Amino acid sequence: MRIEEIPASPKKPKVTRVAAYARVSSDKDAAFHSLEAQTEYYQNYIAARPDWELVAIYSDNGISGTTIHRPEFQRMLQDCREGKIDLIITKSVTRFARNTIILLETIRELKKIGVECYFEKEDMHSISPDGELLLTLLAMYAEEEARSASENQKWRIQKLYDQGKPAGGHTFGYRLMGERFEVVPEEAEIVKEIFRLYLSGMGYSKIARTLIEQHIPAYFGGTWSVASVRNILLNEKYAGDLLLQKTFSEDFRTKKKRINTGELRKVYVKNSHEAIIDRQTFEAVQQEIARRSARQREIMAHRNPNHDNSQKLFSGLIVCGCCGAAYVRKYTNIKNSDRPIWICGQYTKYGKSVCHSQQIPETILIEKVKEVLGLPEINQTIVQEHISHIMVPEHNHLIFELKNGSSVDVFWKHQSRRLSWTDEMREAARQKALMRYRKEEKL
Repeated sequence: MRIEEIPASPKKPKVTRVAAYARVSSDKDAAFHSLEAQTEYYQNYIAARPDWELVAIYSDNGISGTTIHRPEFQRMLQDCREGKIDLIITKSVTRFARNTIILLETIRELKKIGVECYFEKEDMHSISPDGELLLTLLAMYAEEEARSASENQKWRIQKLYDQGKPAGGHTFGYRLMGERFEVVPEEAEIVKEIFRLYLSGMGYSKIARTLIEQHIPAYFGGTWSVASVRNILLNEKYAGDLLLQKTFSEDFRTKKKRINTGELRKVYVKNSHEAIIDRQTFEAVQQEIARRSARQREIMAHRNPNHDNSQKLFSGLIVCGCCGAAYVRKYTNIKNSDRPIWICGQYTKYGKSVCHSQQIPETILIEKVKEVLGLPEINQTIVQEHISHIMVPEHNHLIFELKNGSSVDVFWKHQSRRLSWTDEMREAARQKALMRYRKEEKL
């Protein structure tokens, strides 16, 4: 008998896959350099640990920590769900999230899938026994700081409004220099052309198509649309005036903008800056817009006195994730069809060369809204009261942004074509199948 000893294999040291998250809430140059410094710091910090392996450094620039909608933050969470990360390092709780609910929900989800978070400033691990309690207290403090900062910012903005000065924003044709708008000559010529084309008889759609065909650049490299043309024609800034507080943020956490329909005061400043369009031309365009709108209402009322209010149910609420345009209501091109669909307005005008979005049956939308709101029936009032907008990021995917600050992801499938067949269509299909079967029998 021969006995041979087999030595134990040395245990290989476990390598921890580490990611770092950095965020600055301003997109100014100083903030950009701060983000660069954070990135370099984490590269060196992780490289100094032989038992650590750098997965990636995720960084969001110019985005508040009160919102969950941060591209790099979401990419990091998705990589965690796919099992690519063991540990996340970040500077502090406030860099990770300033919203208590977002912080706790994220930490709990990561804990379930075995991902730990380490907050350097607080020297705290998310998986420690008292980690969640301390994180809750710190997040509540951070959220209160964010609320206080938001109130201070609102106060500063109101003081600017009192002086008739803008608080920021971008307007095609102008650049904001300090607290005053200055004309950008090359963009101003495009604005003048849009006003000229409208007074010559063109509509919003035809003007947008003309600008696209002539390869004239739009805002920030975007695409001209009905909405962008209409917004320019209605904007008082081009006549040299300034209407302040057109929109406002309802919640400091979400920072979502809402149109001011009288909830807050507005300030109108006449002759605030150099005009691009003379006042006579601007007023002529406003009158022509009003005339065409009234005429369109008359035509619609004449065509269909019993106007179907359901077409307003989602009007202005659905946003295309491909090109940013609003979805519009159309009917399927099947003869005698009464089945409405919603489809990207840009796609209907310019086709796949501009947008690759997907149409959505209205029945699906109604079904999903009922599901999200938990209601057996809905109407226009209910939809407008609860839903801020519906984003269509990709095929068969909807993101409901609700007015309570939450968002809901919903996926849907096309119904089987057979579910929409009439009795005549079913009978025709049955006869066709019988004929095919009889032919096969003869063979």
